Amino acid sequence: MTTEQSGTTGRPGAEPLPDGTGTQDRPDETAGAAPPGEGGTAGSASGKDDTEKAGANPSDEAGSAGDSSVSDDATGKKADARDDATGEKAGAGDKGATGTAGDEPADPWSAFGPAPEPVLGRARRAVRAVGRFLVHEWTLAAVAALALAAAMTWPTLRYPRHTLPQDYWDPSLQAWQMAWSGHILRTDPAMLWHANTFYPENWSFAFSDTLLGYAPAGLIGAGPEHAVLRYNIMFVLAHALAAFGAYVLARQLGAGRIGGAVAGASFAYAPWLLAQAGHLHILSNGGIPLALAMLARGHGWSLRYGYRPRRRHAGWAFAGWLVAAWQLSLGFGIGLPFAYMLAGTGVVAVVLWFVRRRRVKRPFGRRLFLADVFGGLAFAAVGAALAVPYFKVAELHPNAERTLGDIGLYSPPVSGFFTAPAESRVWGGLHEGARAVLPWHPEMTLLPGFALYALAAGGLFFSVWRVRHRIFLLAGVLVTMALAMGTRFFGGRFTYVPLFDYLPGWSGLRTPGRMMLWTTLLLGLLAAGAVTAFCMRVRELAAERVPPWPGPWLRLATLLPLALVLVEGLNATPQPVVPRQPAAMRTVDGPMLVLPSSQNLDQPVMLWSTDRFQPMVNGGSGFTPRSQARIREATVSFPDYASVDYLRQIGVKNVVVLRDELAGTPWEGMLDRPVDTPGVTREQVGEAVVFRL
Repeated sequence: MTTEQSGTTGRPGAEPLPDGTGTQDRPDETAGAAPPGEGGTAGSASGKDDTEKAGANPSDEAGSAGDSSVSDDATGKKADARDDATGEKAGAGDKGATGTAGDEPADPWSAFGPAPEPVLGRARRAVRAVGRFLVHEWTLAAVAALALAAAMTWPTLRYPRHTLPQDYWDPSLQAWQMAWSGHILRTDPAMLWHANTFYPENWSFAFSDTLLGYAPAGLIGAGPEHAVLRYNIMFVLAHALAAFGAYVLARQLGAGRIGGAVAGASFAYAPWLLAQAGHLHILSNGGIPLALAMLARGHGWSLRYGYRPRRRHAGWAFAGWLVAAWQLSLGFGIGLPFAYMLAGTGVVAVVLWFVRRRRVKRPFGRRLFLADVFGGLAFAAVGAALAVPYFKVAELHPNAERTLGDIGLYSPPVSGFFTAPAESRVWGGLHEGARAVLPWHPEMTLLPGFALYALAAGGLFFSVWRVRHRIFLLAGVLVTMALAMGTRFFGGRFTYVPLFDYLPGWSGLRTPGRMMLWTTLLLGLLAAGAVTAFCMRVRELAAERVPPWPGPWLRLATLLPLALVLVEGLNATPQPVVPRQPAAMRTVDGPMLVLPSSQNLDQPVMLWSTDRFQPMVNGGSGFTPRSQARIREATVSFPDYASVDYLRQIGVKNVVVLRDELAGTPWEGMLDRPVDTPGVTREQVGEAVVFRL
């Protein structure tokens, strides 16, 4: 029988399969050969890559629209050139065999062939592109993350102009920070770090984490009401980005969709984060996993499939560096450990490349190398520019620096890892006794979720990750837990104290328990590996049934881990009403002092100043400047001559006294004192009394 009669393609080297059905190709000795000058490594790596791509689940890689990009290495270019040359030769051969159109009659069977695809116009191509975007995995994941964030943070968006989550102290400060950054960038960017608070101090915007990355949001709206609305919107968006970022990272590393969802939900809604509801700079952590996912995607690396050079993409790597720089701009509280982690990862990567350089001659293409160089420089430049004001503050205010004694006050014991905060709807009431024995439970209730613990423990024995990767993830969990304990883990001599002593900036971190952020992320990745393996097994069991019943019910069971994680993340966070802005704050000029004054009382005052941003002595941060402490002490006897004279010397022109806030403070009864100082006038403005000096 001839080749035409058997129905085969006539390829040279075609052989019948052992079972006699069809043919198989004889191995081509030149197919896997490396291009000249590349050695045999690149060709074998490329062949391995193709095998993995052919045998893997189509959804196992978190590559987005850039997945189809071709690497810029020499192997890919030469392979494409070889394919083009082969195609041209094949076309020439066909033409020679069939002759010209006039030599032979038309094939009568061509009428039964498939109709040519119509050429789409520009409008239809645009509609089709939009349709593909709307049903893309990342679009659906982003929409789901937003909807989930609105539900899991409810009732934050119930009265977004009038309430703040947890309390109105630190959230008022952070609402003012976003408003100030937007206002000053619009009016006088050179004065960014010299805020209107803590008068007469300079560099006051660097007295705490700044949320500077949210400055574009601060450009929209003005006044306290818009500042509160802006804060609540960013509060919800921060949760959405955290869930989306961890989902993308888990998918890029090789987890399935449900496994990635478990990683995202556990990272964004871990019970311990409910105690941080008043700290937006801690909740704004989604840039960390998102940047790691982009960097891994750009370098063609995943935890499940290893290094795949043909999936490299310089654009994703550069974008990852930019996202990391943006994350750093939100604050050093969680940004500094992230920066050191990236630096350590870079050092390890360089060492591994140096060790393996003979086996993998070109782990980077030229574009990827340049993307890493310029991206890393951009990240370092942002970090250096942000660090300058903080070093200046440390120089001017030695009392702002933390000591090991301060770290010890906030270092949690082991029991903190199994204790939930009061804001947890599921565990809050049950763990009331456990919280009572913690010295400072708002920063020591570090439960990431019992469901997450169980899933991560299962992931040590049943997972899609390799055994060595599970061991690395477990080691990361244990190390970050030890760091989160601060000086409680053998005094911190081998964990936290060396970092405190030798890493620049680490001494400014007050609460070691926030290292639990990394523990939660690593536990989520362990859980994602287990859930992905479980989902794969469920699909296998469903496929083995004839008929495949109850396949849908088995698939529905794969959502149970996700449901358990989300249930533990339900909140009972209070939503107090923000104190109303006094009318005097809209009319009185600065420099001014609002009494009574304290750390907590000054934070709403900062929010009230967002109408006009007049200079004011008031301000709340992680420490109290000595000048502010002296002013508070000097004005206890206000409005006597000594206090008025002191305020005049430092430039204060007006003093606003909040009548309803005086009870129980050192300034109680001050309004009953006579005003005997020459040049001082007293005026009632709404519920406040204004003294003009």
